[in-house]
Amino acid sequence: MPVLTPLEREALHLSLLVSGWAVAGSLPPGLLAAWVLARLRFPGKTLLDGLVHLPLVLPPVVVGYALLVLLGLNGPIGSRLHAWFGITLAFTWKGAAVASAVVAFPLMVRAMRLSLESVDHGLEQAARTLGCGPLRTFFTITLPLVLPGVLTGAILGFARSLSEFGATITFVSDIPGETRTLPIALYALIQTPGGDDAAARLCVISIVVALAALLASDLLARRLKRRLEG
Repeated sequence: MPVLTPLEREALHLSLLVSGWAVAGSLPPGLLAAWVLARLRFPGKTLLDGLVHLPLVLPPVVVGYALLVLLGLNGPIGSRLHAWFGITLAFTWKGAAVASAVVAFPLMVRAMRLSLESVDHGLEQAARTLGCGPLRTFFTITLPLVLPGVLTGAILGFARSLSEFGATITFVSDIPGETRTLPIALYALIQTPGGDDAAARLCVISIVVALAALLASDLLARRLKRRLEG
């Protein structure tokens, strides 16, 4: 493929930036949610499970509108973030990262939860009987065993964030150089007369990046699994 054009470099850079921050911000709460759903029993667990997976089944536009209502400058959370910390999320790349994180969150939680459920409880119980506290048991026993699942969840979330469109454009709009990620740039080119060739190039770039993320997930998960089994 020829050298990337300025528009392609800008869109790719924004997509990688947004996706990276989306994964970094949602990974800790995602791991916590996965652990709670995999390990604990409590009233309302089914409701929590439904809420965690809700962005997976809702139309992305609904997710974006909800974020706009809550985190916009006039929203109950967004107005306080702006007044107290000077943070503005709506119509910024930071807001795009939040939208991507919310949409990718269920996939990350599901991958990590499945990994946690496959861990032998006997190993954790043995560590507890030897005097390890809950946190030490988690970080020295449980977390190393679920690292392949955590890595899979993170890269799946990254790949999902790269393809996010509906929630992002609803919450942060299409602002060149600020929120115009690969999917939004592709949409803009489709709406532009004579933009078919440029749109096709962006489509190929999106496929290559997403496929590379999935292949990297599989490769790294296999290596981690072999290292843990060895």
